[in-house]
Amino acid sequence: MIVAIVLSAGESSRMGSPKALLPLEGKSFIERIVAGFKASKVGKIIVVLGHNADVLRGKIEHLPVTIVVNRDYAKGQLSSLTTAIRSLQMEGESSVIEAVLVHLVDHPFLDPALVDEMIDQFYESKKLIVRPCFGARGGHPVLFSSRLFPELLAAPLDQGAKAVVYAHREEMLEIPTEDEGVVIDIDTQDEYRTRLERSR
Repeated sequence: MIVAIVLSAGESSRMGSPKALLPLEGKSFIERIVAGFKASKVGKIIVVLGHNADVLRGKIEHLPVTIVVNRDYAKGQLSSLTTAIRSLQMEGESSVIEAVLVHLVDHPFLDPALVDEMIDQFYESKKLIVRPCFGARGGHPVLFSSRLFPELLAAPLDQGAKAVVYAHREEMLEIPTEDEGVVIDIDTQDEYRTRLERSR
């Protein structure tokens, strides 16, 4: 099974309001992301909350996701990813999970066809990491084989998952795509306004 992990635990301090709930083309960021994963070969979707978790939970509990709360969200994104991995291990599901797709809630554009291609290429290539790239830029989501769980759990929080990516550059498959959405992240009010104007 492939599990999608959506990281949505941060304070959204530069945006000023929870990015997960921002509307774009009729759906919130989190609704768009979840819909994309649901339309793909992903078997389960986990959303990791942290800052204002109770408020956000009330807003997204109608979605077909498993909600996990990272109490240590201030320690960075890797702490949210490891919280999700540990939740899978506690549920006894880690033995049937072959990989996780890690996605950030401030990347609202997600193409299910690309997700499926990443999954297919993961199985065919046997690589430990698969990620899309737009031009020379690596994008999201990033697929990590479950064989990397021990390294992800042991990685320094201040370095994030990038430390694991850099350690396995030779075992990473990059999939070129013309979908710019893989590198579009919306962190500020200005970026959000720009994206709203383009979507009209």
